Parts: sequence; C-alpha cells; structure tokens
Amino acid sequence: MVTSVRLRPDLEERLTRLAKETNRSKSFYITQAVDEYIDHLEYVYSLRQQVEDYRAGKLKTYTLDEMIERYDLDD
Repeated sequence: MVTSVRLRPDLEERLTRLAKETNRSKSFYITQAVDEYIDHLEYVYSLRQQVEDYRAGKLKTYTLDEMIERYDLDD
C-alpha cells in the first residue's frame, strides 16, 4: 500500500542522509520506524480508552476485598 507522509524539513534531511549513507531507501526506514512504534501507540491509546470507559462508568471494577474473596486470598 502506498501512503504519503509529510515530514518536517529537518527530519527529511536526516532521513535522506541516513538513506544515502546506508544505501537503503527512505521508505525502508519509514516502514521500520512505524513497525517499531505502532505497538507502543496501540498500547497507549487502549489505556486512554480504558480510562475514558472507567470515567464514564462503563468499566467493571472490583474492590480489594472483592478480589481477596474471589481468589480465596484470606490466609
């Protein structure tokens, strides 16, 4: 799939320099960067969604006492 990306001029210069110095394409490094960072972004946004759900009362929560009872941790 082809996607266009608009980069700041300084970032474009760094990417161009890196690609030339390593004989790789700019596309290679953009793909590599997205691949390495997307897991982090998905995690952060899922946490944000959970916080919003909690604040809206949509998320089931349990007290510490309920968890102790549920998992028989009374020792």
